[in-house]
Amino acid sequence: MNSLKILNNDTITEAKLLPTVIEITSQERRMIQDAAEHLQRKYGSYENRDFIRHVHQMASYFLPERILHIAADFASDFSENQYGALILKGLMDVDQESLGTTPANWQSADYSKFNLYGFACALIHGALPSKPVQYYSQRKGGGLIHAIIPDEKMRETQTGSGSATDLYVHTEDAFLKHQADFLSFMYVRNEEQVPSTLYSIRSHESIGDQYKPLFDRIYKIPKDANLETGESEEETLDAVLYGNNKLPFMRFDAAEQLFNPSIKQSDEAQQCLAEFWDEARHLIYSDFTPQAGDVILVNNHLCAHGRSAFRAGVRNIDGIEHSCERRIMLRMMSKVSLIDMRAHTLTEDPFFVIEEHLGKNFQHL
Repeated sequence: MNSLKILNNDTITEAKLLPTVIEITSQERRMIQDAAEHLQRKYGSYENRDFIRHVHQMASYFLPERILHIAADFASDFSENQYGALILKGLMDVDQESLGTTPANWQSADYSKFNLYGFACALIHGALPSKPVQYYSQRKGGGLIHAIIPDEKMRETQTGSGSATDLYVHTEDAFLKHQADFLSFMYVRNEEQVPSTLYSIRSHESIGDQYKPLFDRIYKIPKDANLETGESEEETLDAVLYGNNKLPFMRFDAAEQLFNPSIKQSDEAQQCLAEFWDEARHLIYSDFTPQAGDVILVNNHLCAHGRSAFRAGVRNIDGIEHSCERRIMLRMMSKVSLIDMRAHTLTEDPFFVIEEHLGKNFQHL
């Protein structure tokens, strides 16, 4: 399943694990488009509870068989050869005219324009043993899909709304014990041609003795930059690697754990993180530039994600800058099981996660 990239074009001397790239055929794309349009007519919104309740059956019925098999293999593979990211090229045709001008920020986005794409993303998650969920910590429960749009007021921040600086690779919601298992990123607009960045814990040749301290619960894992952190939360510690010692999972946010000066990791934790990052940063993959209609599916326990810095609304063609529409990316998250985390979801809605930080819930809900 996984591709290998030759690092030296002249000699086959070195190769590294890469995300799998799947070219969606025109017939498969038509099937997915037709399915999304049918489901939109039947259910109205991808948020419809009846649709979400039956999303696995819908995926099995509507998605092309090849895509179903690929998704099932991806979801159940934790081997040394599984990168943890699947790139689906050309999953949907995107009507740029109907999208209109990119809004100033995600708060002012018209989500009705993303409705069709929400059904397609939900079907992909339904092909996994995983159901779409929403997190209160993500925009106060702002729906199953989040539009990621560059915001001029936040251009310098380490958030999805930033643009002027590289967004360091991170596992989504690393500060939560019950972070999403799988993420999908659908690119409906990327006229600036911004590369995405991915980093897999499986990219290391091995997890040797030098990384054993990463399994220790000695690391501060603060909230994202756009969330407030209380004093007591700063003292909550957890591990960066967990699970199998030889083929571990990862909870890691380079920007917040390593480069946030206010965090003040212990000397031991800071040294371990710095040594880990010194190797990890050379394993970041940034050779894929998504086009409209592409989807990146990510196992959030194996693979971190980010993006390169860019000038929002500007595309460089042969050294000449041209104005363009700013990028729009849609993010959906899903969980394999909510049984063991029912204490961290709303009583009346088990698909609405109210965890605030490393096992602690929001108290005012």
